[in-house]
Amino acid sequence: MNYSAKVENMCTVTKGPHHGPAPIPEEGKWIQSYEIKDISGLSHGVGWCAPQQGACKLTLNVKEGIVQEALVETLGCSGMTHSAAMAAEILPGKTLLECLNTDLVCDAINVAMREIFKQLAYGRSQTAFSEDGLPIGSGLDDLGKGLRSQVGTMYSTGLKGVRYMEMAEGYVLKMALDENDEVCGYQFVKLGKMLEDIRHGVSPDEAYKKNIGQYGRFDNAAKYIDPRED
Repeated sequence: MNYSAKVENMCTVTKGPHHGPAPIPEEGKWIQSYEIKDISGLSHGVGWCAPQQGACKLTLNVKEGIVQEALVETLGCSGMTHSAAMAAEILPGKTLLECLNTDLVCDAINVAMREIFKQLAYGRSQTAFSEDGLPIGSGLDDLGKGLRSQVGTMYSTGLKGVRYMEMAEGYVLKMALDENDEVCGYQFVKLGKMLEDIRHGVSPDEAYKKNIGQYGRFDNAAKYIDPRED
């Protein structure tokens, strides 16, 4: 290491504190993090691209600084799904620092990686106080039936009001309105469960009927509308 003549001619003042970094909670332990291998935990990060037309939710399960599990969920941009496919293949097996300095194809995924790095580096992980953390495979627990991302899609205008398109329960088939034309419930089909049944040999028609559900005062509605047609 090279020093300028100005620094070389300075007198030495002894450094007092030698206590190391403040400990952070990781998988039920308080850890002083000096290197990437000192980081463990499962956490989430949300990112967005510059025009903010799409977003990514990234879930990583990190053990001793190495990503062992990755769940990449994207929303709002068709091209991001292909980027997510590549990112999901890239991430496992890399250290957190490698992941941070790897182009994950889409800016939204890169930003999500930045955000999750901060969560893990500062001890804000989901498993901060969980002894031994969560096993590999826990990322799938964030998904719904049939391992589909849980997405809500709603649309509204000042003139015509709201339309429910998709809820956590599933694809909305009908909206129920009361006497004042206010929403009082909805009917949905559980897409993930329906497709799971079809894959296991149930006929499409039977699987469709079997996985229809409803919420709210659906049976007592004054009228029903199709949110995509009416």
